[in-house]
Amino acid sequence: MYLRRIPTRHYLSHKRDKSNWLIFILIFFLFLVLIIIFNRLLRTSSLIAPGNVSGQNEIPIKTPLQKAVEKAMEEAQGTYSIVIKNMKTGENLEQLENKSYEPGSLYKLWLMSAVFEKISLGEIKEDEILSRDIAYLNKEFNIAPRDAEMANGVVTLSVKDALHQMIAISHNYAALLLLEKLKTSNLKAYIKKISLLNSDTGTPPRTTPADTVLFLEKLYKGELVSPEYSKRMMELLKEQKLNDGLPKYLPEKAQIAHKTGDIGYFKHDAGIVFADSGDYIIVVFSESKSPGGAQERIALLSKAVYEYFTSVKL
Repeated sequence: MYLRRIPTRHYLSHKRDKSNWLIFILIFFLFLVLIIIFNRLLRTSSLIAPGNVSGQNEIPIKTPLQKAVEKAMEEAQGTYSIVIKNMKTGENLEQLENKSYEPGSLYKLWLMSAVFEKISLGEIKEDEILSRDIAYLNKEFNIAPRDAEMANGVVTLSVKDALHQMIAISHNYAALLLLEKLKTSNLKAYIKKISLLNSDTGTPPRTTPADTVLFLEKLYKGELVSPEYSKRMMELLKEQKLNDGLPKYLPEKAQIAHKTGDIGYFKHDAGIVFADSGDYIIVVFSESKSPGGAQERIALLSKAVYEYFTSVKL
């Protein structure tokens, strides 16, 4: 049998090609390994870099104020948004501050300020008498019969008295008289003017704790309408008669200007506490199946925050 001899050159060429492929695969593999190592080094350095000391794997350090709030909120049922800001030191706490809620009667804060602006411009007179049939107001503002506090009769108040009753006892028909006079469109424009960007007069109206803090901070600094009218609004809020929330467990010497808001499962309280140790804003919004329990929780939280601020050296 005749065996054909394979040329040596062809054999060597084939062997070199195979070796080249093996070298190429090895280099490519090493290149991939280097890329993986490099990426891991980058991730490690980003975790320990000064600008990233609050990485996901680290345990956040709680401030004394956070600890006081957490203790007061132990076993609380429902959802709570809490914002606290010390106007003297700047110390603050924010929890779910941008969550949107139905404000209940907290919308009356916006209405109060918007009416005072019209008073300052001479477009509304404080001694002007406002009078409307209750059935008309219920229909005008789409208040269902089951939700109406009153069905018949007439409500008559001066602008000045309507402002006082709207704030001090949260009189709903006093508020509706003022809103009809002001017009909802003007209230909507005013909210935008004072930069409450996450608040709206829709059906239902909406707001956030952060917007409410912004409103109260502007009021505290005399930036709503004018220093004179800001002071008048502050005095109205100090005359609040619904005091089973934020003020309930505060000592008599502690003044508070605040407004409550509740509707359905929502229970809110927002105010400014004036204390020797430093004035502070406290806003608590809640949604729970027990609004009465939420109100008591708000009172206990307010007490804890007051005791914290009066116990620390500011």
